[in-house]
Parts: sequence; structure tokens; C-alpha cells
Amino acid sequence: MSVEAQELPCREGQIGVLTLNSPGNLNALSEQMIQQIQETLDRWADDDRICIVVIQGAGEKAFCAGGNIRELYDAIVEPSDSEKPVRFFNREYRMDYSIHRFPKPVLGLAHGVVMGGGLGVLSGCRYRLITPDVTLAMPEIAIGLFPDVGGSWFLKRLPGRLGLFMGLTGARLNVSDALRVGLADMAILPEDRFSLLDRLVSERWTGQPAADDNRLFRLLNQIQAQDYRALPPSHLAMHEQRIARLSAGDELPDIVDQLLTAEVDCDWWHACMNTLRTGCPVSAWLVWTQLQNAQQMSLKDAFRMELAMVSECIRRPDLAEGIRALLVDKDRQPQWSYASVADVPEEVVAAHFTPEWNDETDPMGLD
Repeated sequence: MSVEAQELPCREGQIGVLTLNSPGNLNALSEQMIQQIQETLDRWADDDRICIVVIQGAGEKAFCAGGNIRELYDAIVEPSDSEKPVRFFNREYRMDYSIHRFPKPVLGLAHGVVMGGGLGVLSGCRYRLITPDVTLAMPEIAIGLFPDVGGSWFLKRLPGRLGLFMGLTGARLNVSDALRVGLADMAILPEDRFSLLDRLVSERWTGQPAADDNRLFRLLNQIQAQDYRALPPSHLAMHEQRIARLSAGDELPDIVDQLLTAEVDCDWWHACMNTLRTGCPVSAWLVWTQLQNAQQMSLKDAFRMELAMVSECIRRPDLAEGIRALLVDKDRQPQWSYASVADVPEEVVAAHFTPEWNDETDPMGLD
């Protein structure tokens, strides 16, 4: 069982605990796991006994490393089930939307690796708690995708052009970075991951979402938060003025060139630039365009836009090639369809942003 669902009795009421339980691959989300989560959330939404939902990851290394892209690769290149790639994303988006819109408080409890689809899950939670060992990133440019599962929604909320920078460079944020820009609400001690559930079980929950949310909020404020002075220094605090300066402008090729040619003596920065330098040029345009388009979009419309983008990515060659180079052959030498950002035709980018659905035809079933 790759998702464990527990219903824990409390002094009054119950809490539902969803544990992503595939630690061998860093709890990467398979289609089966997504379906298990969806079915559980649907059941708990209608169960008056369940008052609070907690989402966590099993093992020591990760909350969730994202979608299972090896499974996705196999479905793209060996299409015995030609509908599987699109169905996978349809279901993942519906699951994330369900978390965002869940009628009861949802607490995300994240540790270790939180990337891609993992950050999509955490971002949908009302309360997002992290431990000091977290690494957050949206590294999809490395595989010919884009910051999906709501990246348009949560990256556009970051200060300045940090969302653009994260999407272009796959920047790995530490605990201090995540708190600084609001991708998490609170850092807790690692041992408090386990004692927190005991605290929740010892409470009286009413089954009234507003009252339970207020009680949970007060309980979390009583927890010993990590002293920020004991946390690692923030990369973003060191570089955010540089990022703002280099990311300014209206022409993406110029911004990419400014970033790549900046002389910065920092290992973290060099890793970011290496991802940008070797990443998919079409993906860079997708990041740029999705964040511009999403500025005035609702969550539902942002999800629909991204799902249309995903559909085009599946049809084009870069996604399969990027996964091949990173995870299959592991040569890290992807042959992208265009050599540079400046070479990508406008019509190739535009094809990803053709509206495909409305309230009647939405394949995610969003209402």
C-alpha cells in the first residue's frame, strides 16, 4: 500500500492522517497513489467524524519528490495505454484542487525533499509545517516540463520575480528560504513531527470547520517553533536583490543572458545557473508565459491553463527526452528541440496556451 490512510480517534471527533508511503522513491506520486489519496479525501470530506486532515511522508528522506516521472516516461514511450499520461495529470490536478478546496482544515507536515508535485500538495494545505532539513524546488525545466500542479498559482505570489527565478533555475530553497517567501508557515523541530499527532489526538474536535480551524490555529501557535537563528542562512536573503536586478526586463532572452553571465562566487548560485544553462529552452518560455498569464487568474483557471500546457508537453518530444537524459540513460545530455531560448518560435510557445476546457468539459471535474 503506497498511501496509508488512518482515522485516529481523539478525545472528541477524529483526525484523518494520509501518509505517502513509498520511501524507496522519495514518496513520488504514482497514478495509483493519486487515486488512493483522491478516494480518501472524497470519503473524509463527507464523513462528519473526520474533523482535521494531516498529510505527511514516510521515511527519513522526503515528504514527496513529485510525480513518478519514470512511470510517466514509460507511459509516453510505450503507449500500451495511450490515455495514461493525460489521465495521470488529470487526476493529479483534481487531487491538488481537492486539497486546496477541502472543506475541513488540512495540515501539511513536510520534511526532507519537497519538489514538484510534492510542493503542489504542500501548497494546497491550509497549514504548511516544515522541518529544518527541507529542500523545496520546482525543477521541471530540467526535464522539459514547467512548474505544474499549481506552480502558476503559488509562484506568482512570491516577491518580485522570485517565482520566475525558481522556475527558470530549479533553485533549491532551504528552510529559511521557504519561510522567508511564504512557501511554508512554520518550522518545527524534527521530533515534533511525531509529538504533534499526539497533541492533535488529545484535543476535542467539534466537526464544525470554523471552530476546529480556530482550535488548530491556536494549538499550532503553542508549539515550540524553531529558533530562526539556529536555522541555516537563507540563500534568497543573500541573492534576492541580485535576482531582482538581473530578472528585470520585458525580454526573456535578455533576462536569461543576464543571469547566466553574472559573475557570482557562490555554489548555490552556480547550481541554479547550471540548471538554467542545461534546461529546456521551450520550458523557459512556458515559465515566463504561465506566470504572466496567471496574474489575474483564479485557482481553477490556473489549473486549467496548466493542464492544457501539460497536454502539449506530452505531445512534443522534449518531455520524454528530458526524463530519458535525467533518469533513464542518465547521460544528462538532453537533445532539446531548440538549442536556445532565442531560437524558440512564438507559435511553439503559443500552442501550449490554447484554451481547451470550460465548466462543462473540464476533465478534472472542477466545480
